[in-house]
Amino acid sequence: MQVIVDRIENDIVMIELPDGQTVNIPRVLVPDAAEGDVYVISKDTTETESRRDRITQKMNRLFID
Repeated sequence: MQVIVDRIENDIVMIELPDGQTVNIPRVLVPDAAEGDVYVISKDTTETESRRDRITQKMNRLFID
């Protein structure tokens, strides 16, 4: 999903979504953002699965072993 930095006010960045909605996010998430910048937001399915596997392994060691 592509989003556009609409404007920046203090520590809040207003992001325009593809449907035209505007949402506010903390500037700390995009510290180098400037008005008009385009960001691509994507899900890293490989990393998500890897994290789930690690959590499952930890839980199994704690509760099953």
